[in-house]
Amino acid sequence: MLDVNFLPSLPPSDIERAAQLILRAYGAPNPNTSTEDLRRFQQELYDIQKLPEAWGLVLPLLNHQDQNVQFFGAHTAAFPEEHEESLKNLLVQLTSHSVAIGRARIIIRKLFVALTALALKLVPQHPTHWPDWILNCITSLSGNGASKEYLHEFLSIVSEEIGSADLLGDKKPRMQQTLLDAAPMVVQAVRSSIDRPSATAPNEILSALKCLQAWLPHLPASDITPLIPLLITLLNPDADTVFVASSESLQEITTKSALSDGSGSKTLTEPLLFWLDTIGHRIVENAVQSGITDEVAVSLCKLLSALGDHSISYLAANMASSAPVTLLPSATAGIPQNMLDNKTKGQLTQTFLRLLLRFTGFPGYYGVDEEVSETTLGFWYMLQEALWDNSEMGDQAAVAKALYVELVKLLRDKIRFPGPGHGWSKDQVEKFSVYRRDVGDILINAYYVIRDDMIQFFIDDAAARLAARQPGQQGGWEDIEATLHCILSIQEALDYENTPHLHRLFSTEILGRLPTTGYNRVRRTTLSLIGTYASWFATSNTVTTPPKQDLLMTCVSYVVQALPVQTLCLQAASALRNLCDANRKALAPQIGAFAELHAGLAQVPDSEKSKVMESIASVIQALPPMEEIPPVEVIVNPIIQKMGELIRSPNTLPAEARASAILQLETLAGVAKGLTRAGGLGDGVVLAFEEDSEDEAEVEAVEQARQDPRMINLRQSILDSVRGCVEVFGEDAGIGQALNELVKSITSLPTDATLITLPPPPLLEIVCFAMQRQVTASWLTLAGILIHQLSPPPPMPLADEHPKAQKHAKIREERDRQAKVVVSGALPILLSTSLTLMGSPNGMENVSVNPDIVQEFFSCMDRAAQFFTSNFYSLPSGALDALMNCTVRALTLQERYSLVSASSFLSTFIHRSYVHSSLETYRLQMLAVHGRTITYGVLSGLAGQAPRSAMPNLIEVLSTLLTRCVEESRKWIKEVLFDASASTCTMSRRVLISTLQPSFPPSKATSEDKEKFMKSVVGSRSLKRTREAAQHFTLIARGLEGTSFGYASVSM
Repeated sequence: MLDVNFLPSLPPSDIERAAQLILRAYGAPNPNTSTEDLRRFQQELYDIQKLPEAWGLVLPLLNHQDQNVQFFGAHTAAFPEEHEESLKNLLVQLTSHSVAIGRARIIIRKLFVALTALALKLVPQHPTHWPDWILNCITSLSGNGASKEYLHEFLSIVSEEIGSADLLGDKKPRMQQTLLDAAPMVVQAVRSSIDRPSATAPNEILSALKCLQAWLPHLPASDITPLIPLLITLLNPDADTVFVASSESLQEITTKSALSDGSGSKTLTEPLLFWLDTIGHRIVENAVQSGITDEVAVSLCKLLSALGDHSISYLAANMASSAPVTLLPSATAGIPQNMLDNKTKGQLTQTFLRLLLRFTGFPGYYGVDEEVSETTLGFWYMLQEALWDNSEMGDQAAVAKALYVELVKLLRDKIRFPGPGHGWSKDQVEKFSVYRRDVGDILINAYYVIRDDMIQFFIDDAAARLAARQPGQQGGWEDIEATLHCILSIQEALDYENTPHLHRLFSTEILGRLPTTGYNRVRRTTLSLIGTYASWFATSNTVTTPPKQDLLMTCVSYVVQALPVQTLCLQAASALRNLCDANRKALAPQIGAFAELHAGLAQVPDSEKSKVMESIASVIQALPPMEEIPPVEVIVNPIIQKMGELIRSPNTLPAEARASAILQLETLAGVAKGLTRAGGLGDGVVLAFEEDSEDEAEVEAVEQARQDPRMINLRQSILDSVRGCVEVFGEDAGIGQALNELVKSITSLPTDATLITLPPPPLLEIVCFAMQRQVTASWLTLAGILIHQLSPPPPMPLADEHPKAQKHAKIREERDRQAKVVVSGALPILLSTSLTLMGSPNGMENVSVNPDIVQEFFSCMDRAAQFFTSNFYSLPSGALDALMNCTVRALTLQERYSLVSASSFLSTFIHRSYVHSSLETYRLQMLAVHGRTITYGVLSGLAGQAPRSAMPNLIEVLSTLLTRCVEESRKWIKEVLFDASASTCTMSRRVLISTLQPSFPPSKATSEDKEKFMKSVVGSRSLKRTREAAQHFTLIARGLEGTSFGYASVSM
């Protein structure tokens, strides 16, 4: 008899109202119900579920005739703690009764979840409020006639829910202990259902295996080992569903159990290897012969891969072993003795590897005819790594090399595209292309085993296939293209200094026989190959015939021929850029040929013009700086002239003018990139060069060329063009993005300056002008880049007494002074324009429109705070206050990236304010006004005002406060957590007016929780302890402590 006296008594009208809401919100669709009505119904229902009286709905809703209503009866879970004992008994009895009368499985599952959620609250208490709860529930279910399937399902849900629950402190180990205590019962329940498969219903076996999978992470190895022979026995291909379930269980054992560390070679690895040698191989051969992968074959492929990953060390060590295999008695039941004799570890391992190879080379095209070959690729990577780790190779080296040679041949065939007319969809082509890239990664692993024989194999293969082609033969390039793709894929593994045969690739033997018209796929692969191997021509280890210089020019000519072809220009332009960048000095004598290329630039599609110009500029950069001036003028002046025409011409259609302006900006950016020295000199650090070093001489030569009147005028023309472009097109997002890329390319550290490098100050002035017209994320990004450029890293002299140390120090001091002046003019503009936008109603909160602006604004402020902290304290009156108020508002944004950016700025600003002692007076004044408000923003964010994903960033701000403002932060934390003096203020005033004392927002945290949190963070001496305390407080304040997050956040 159910004791329901403690449940609230609700009037029938309330019960009927709840049922009607459920039916309207989740019942059969009604065309007359609007989306807004549905949201309203769902919200009202959600509000009802949160009420303390909601438990009064459980029985009436469960007894309703509609399953949707029954589901919500099981789902309603407002927890009345004062009636926990009665509630526990009621829920156990309700669940058992629902099983007994045959309610729908979805209702039963929801009740199982509710039982587990209740246990998560009661069991971890000390002392526990529900001892032996799993056994208690199982006993009740069994006593009411629940089948083994239901018992298995309950146990599965118990494991899954506890495994995903957010439990802190000693609550987690207590719940884990309940699982360990129940483990023998679970194992026995599973074993009783699978040890006699012929006499057990398939559904019971399936439920038992699913239960086992759920419990594997909690079972000790001693409980798992006896089940493995039973699982292998279930691998009967005639019973496909049971086969798949058993295979999945074995896969889970190899990945998520106590044996997942590679242990169990006698109890898991060798029994499975033996099964594969005697039975499993027939399944594989049948699948390969038929070319069809049914459920059994797919599952077996996954099992092979899982076993390979688990037992990789065993397989690597035993692929040539002659040691006999002796199976444990428990693993040999039912196997004839003659099948057990004369099997060595090497034989079983090689059988396994052959089966893996069969799946890797499965007939057909991946993604079109089959889906299994990709599953095995990861194994070959892991095997190669394991072979490297095995220092004593012996006979295994020859076996491993032969194995990988066979693998390479299979993979070369597998990545061959079909001939014309294949009829593949776009998605199929893309999927196959991704597969080819994955195969390329495995070929690199194969190279580390085979070494130079592999590159020779591919080059011999390509040369032989090309030599076998008949004069005038059409088509048939697919095999050659596949081989070239293989060569392309392994480039990163090659040591050019010790790799022979590569010269053949670019000679008349191979490159000279490849098509130069039509056949776009093989040409596209060839172009990519040339670009990838561009740096080989710069090595000087070998003398080739013909010379490398001739081979290089042959490649350049091949690439240039493809530039006008729309479908090849991307790969051609990229290859040309790589060739010119890696071989600048070798190509510089051929500058005349590049002048011809520039003259024919009109034939190159617009999308790739910038890469071609970058290529030409790379070759120009290899000339002596003074000799660079004429060709630089030749390639840059037409761009400037075209931009001038666009700016001055009122007749050009807006769309055409915009596209043309973007093209010119991209082309100019390409030139700037090309003129930058390969690799740069500074490498992110301003160097103090040795006396008369080559680097110093080169920098001085460039500076001398920069002072040439022609270059001064050219740089001024570039600046004027950029300024004019901003004035005319500045509100266009595409123009902003193109200018962004140009500024990154045309500014640099002093040691990496080129003839056209522009100084940051005038560019920052242009950005501020653009910001006054329209605030965009692109302009803010540019401002951050330029502010950083204004303060490059300090020089690193070779010694403190270096003769030029004082000179560099004076230059640095003067540059810093000028930079502060520039920033003092730019920072107020950036602030006023951005805060005007973000300070508008919902300006920051409207994340669908402005999230990138908010994020980039704070990123820009972060840059300024790092290098120019003092400038913030000299802002016009009220500007710093407005910035701080805006930052605190941002700490409660729901858009994560903006919140993270604001947190980073705040931490940087506070930290840098303490670094400079001269700022102490200003810093103390700022913190006196805003310190408590900042603390409020951080703590309210932790308590639920900000998304959980941003907690690490808020914790970082809190740590900064605690380490920098030690005494003040303790006071602020106490005031924020416990002071309610401003409870009558509106939310907007509490956030924005720092002179008021805002009260802490409502949360699930009690006064005791707040006190404990405060003591933990105030007394903490490490970021780790602060982080742990803050994370614990976050879960408590949000009501998530001791809950399964998935259950606690069930959507309305």
